[in-house]
Amino acid sequence: MNHIHTLKDMKQGQTAKVKSLLSTGSIRRRLQDIGLIEGTEVECLQKSPTGDPTAYLIRGAVIALRSEDSSNILVFP
Repeated sequence: MNHIHTLKDMKQGQTAKVKSLLSTGSIRRRLQDIGLIEGTEVECLQKSPTGDPTAYLIRGAVIALRSEDSSNILVFP
């Protein structure tokens, strides 16, 4: 089975749950404020043609995250 390790690794249409955040400081707080906490289900909706940013469905809201930020969010299938 192919395990997803970060949000950045997700393919369009995949879902995963947040395991932990590696980000620190204000970006960590912003990610938590939009609902990215342990156990939150996230769906990868669409990647931009250049691959950055990517749109995710998080707690009913569509949120675009840069690769730099999504690579610091650990997830599991």
